[in-house]
Amino acid sequence: MAPTTAAAAAHRPSPFSREVRRWRALRRMSQLELAALAGTTQRHLSFIESGRSAPGRAMVVRLAESLALSLRERNALLLTAGYAPAYEESPRDGAAIEPAMNALRSILTGHLPHPAVVAGPRGELVLANDAFEVLTEGAAARLLEPPVNVLRLALHPEGMGPRVVNLAAWGRHVTESLRARAAAHPDGGLDALAAELAGYLPPAGAPPGPDHLGFAVPLRLRTAGGELRLLTTLTSFATAVDVTLAELHLEAFLPADPETAELLRRRAAARGAAPAG
Repeated sequence: MAPTTAAAAAHRPSPFSREVRRWRALRRMSQLELAALAGTTQRHLSFIESGRSAPGRAMVVRLAESLALSLRERNALLLTAGYAPAYEESPRDGAAIEPAMNALRSILTGHLPHPAVVAGPRGELVLANDAFEVLTEGAAARLLEPPVNVLRLALHPEGMGPRVVNLAAWGRHVTESLRARAAAHPDGGLDALAAELAGYLPPAGAPPGPDHLGFAVPLRLRTAGGELRLLTTLTSFATAVDVTLAELHLEAFLPADPETAELLRRRAAARGAAPAG
């Protein structure tokens, strides 16, 4: 006979308990592994996951950190446990993060004559330097209307897509990176965007040969002045304690060869910009 006592009912898993189990399964961690990372015992974690123990706020924060949750996800986990969010979410034009945003503008300017952008979690353009124009050359006006999505612009057939010489390889690098992020931090919007972008890529060809170096390859981009070969770097703000700032990333493009560096310098000169020395 199923137990019907009040005590048994009180031990039913709570929404928080279910969330901890879900995240632990997603991270493929055992109770022992998570307990060790969070500085508790497997027995205590077992009680938390079964609903037999209600964790304190500090324990919820430690579990969220140990599960490598984003700040947004940590706030959500705190709410399911009955606690107020721990991390602020400032507007992008808010005073709280204005110093950081100003610093990002300085970084973008200092990166000239090479293109660089700051984008949000789903690729929405937040900031860009003047060299960004090399990426928008010939793009359809509708793709450049706010809010611009830099990931869509990169692969769309009316965006950069037709100018990307190695669209299959570089495009897969973009879509696989997006899918990896969606797998680590489930988000229906990211899944939908990844599926959309994959639809812009050429059909998969023959399997890679023994000399295949992977899909993390330089971007080869046709321009009016010649072909660019660009390396990309991605920077996130790992120690940010504001949700808005933590979700931004800086993508900077670097010349992969002297010819690309010279072409970018010439474009900057034509714009009347002052290239970095």
